[in-house]
Amino acid sequence: MRQKIIAGNWKMNLTLAEAVKLAADIKSDEASYKHQVILCPAFPYLTSLQNELKGSKIKLGAQNCADRENGAFTGEVSAPMLASMSLPYVIIGHSERRIYYHESHETLKEKMNLALRYGLLPIFCCGETKDIRIDEKQGVYVNKQLEESLFHLSDDDIAKVVIAYEPVWAIGTGLNATPQQAQDMHHFIREKVSARYGIGIAERIIILYGGSVKPDNAAELFSQSDVDGGLVGGASLKADDFKKIILSI
Repeated sequence: MRQKIIAGNWKMNLTLAEAVKLAADIKSDEASYKHQVILCPAFPYLTSLQNELKGSKIKLGAQNCADRENGAFTGEVSAPMLASMSLPYVIIGHSERRIYYHESHETLKEKMNLALRYGLLPIFCCGETKDIRIDEKQGVYVNKQLEESLFHLSDDDIAKVVIAYEPVWAIGTGLNATPQQAQDMHHFIREKVSARYGIGIAERIIILYGGSVKPDNAAELFSQSDVDGGLVGGASLKADDFKKIILSI
């Protein structure tokens, strides 16, 4: 049986005090959590949250890493830097990075290589825009994202990756894919993994759904057979809402 994961992507939100309090509030009910919870705060808060979560089963992840190991790249944070902090997870290829910072398939391929080289567990995001969904070309689009940035990996490395399907048209819009739409795309992704790496790896790989996950839709989304949890944005900034989502799976 695949591990279930609920990851909170806090994006560029919260002060340090607010982030520590939110982590503490989420941690307060961890005895009731049956599955893996991951928090992904802004870079400056990672050490403070490591201290707050010491001894907790809640894990931390970074929201991004650079496509270079080191050097004169002001403002960037590298995979070896994150690894030196003993962080388990890093988000790579979020749609906001692709759209606002023009991250290419090749850039994301190199980020994946570096993250895995330094022992990080990538949460690789993929998903289509509204226009692509309207044209019913989401399969072609998502498959290209997988082929160009992910499917060069070895069997051992791909097995360490968590994939997050995020329909871009449902992120921060209040819209969300129906449970059937989510299931269809998750099944499609799993089939593509199977075609490249075999059914054994495909059945083990974790695929999360991201896109306006809320307490009132989480249970139905997560009940789909190929949906292994969620990458949660806005709702992860409210402790009560996030805890309800965690407990819905």
